[in-house]
Amino acid sequence: MSSIQSRNNGINPATGLPDGGQPYPGHDEWSTAILNVPSNNDYRGTFAADDFADNYSTPVVHIRWWGSYENNNNLQLPNANVQKFLISFESDVPSALNPTGNFSEPGSPLLTQEVTVGALAPASGTFTESLVNGNVPEHLYQYNAELAVPFQEQANTVYWLKIVALEDPSTQSLVKWGWHNRDWGIPDTLASPVPVPGENNLGTAANPVWHFQDDAVSGQIDYGVNTAGVFGINSETQMLPLNYMQTPTGTAPIDGPPGIENYSQDLSFELYTVVPEPSTVVLLGLGMIGFGATLWRRRQARDG
Repeated sequence: MSSIQSRNNGINPATGLPDGGQPYPGHDEWSTAILNVPSNNDYRGTFAADDFADNYSTPVVHIRWWGSYENNNNLQLPNANVQKFLISFESDVPSALNPTGNFSEPGSPLLTQEVTVGALAPASGTFTESLVNGNVPEHLYQYNAELAVPFQEQANTVYWLKIVALEDPSTQSLVKWGWHNRDWGIPDTLASPVPVPGENNLGTAANPVWHFQDDAVSGQIDYGVNTAGVFGINSETQMLPLNYMQTPTGTAPIDGPPGIENYSQDLSFELYTVVPEPSTVVLLGLGMIGFGATLWRRRQARDG
């Protein structure tokens, strides 16, 4: 019988604070696409994505991540919780080869699939949503998904993970869903040490800011049937790196101390894979989070 090896989520159970001892609310990056052309199942919107590299050449079968709804609108509107997510594993375009800027970004989709809300079972292609923190201003939810098609990753190779809420105006109230960022104070000991810079400290020994590679990114996505009749991701444009969010003077902390906004952020997710011997499900890297109240980064230039 398979078992799941869990990992520290960064919270000290004795204090309720991250291991670094400081409250970490964090914020969420908008990652929602809306059905635009029903006849082509064409979704358009904003995506968030982050890179990773692991120590195993084994299939990823399960994903866990965290997020929230802007202004808790899922509590205020009927039938507003996400019913479907797009999950896409993609290749890496290193910063040195990126013609649009000095940051890495997703390349070609390698495995793209949808997961729908429902009970979990091996290869079920379903996900569950559970409330893990009811603090204001937005509640934080944990998501678990069983992939219908596993992602066969290769060890020590950088990939990108994209998770986007897919919304259908004909069947649900439209809300903005966002993907939570990781706790920068907790190093990810499960990330592969081979990629450079890999898991690295952008801060100092006294005040570490842990991060994998150089950025997470956001951009515009068109997902559906293209002009050739092929279904998939048609375009990913206007990609920009994401930084942590500044804490306004005199307010509760958002992402960290003054100056944290100068650092690239990571998003929160965990990957689980099946290893041959023994027959277990093992957690791979990556982002860690803190369970505080969540805030959104409002990126007005791309909210239209």
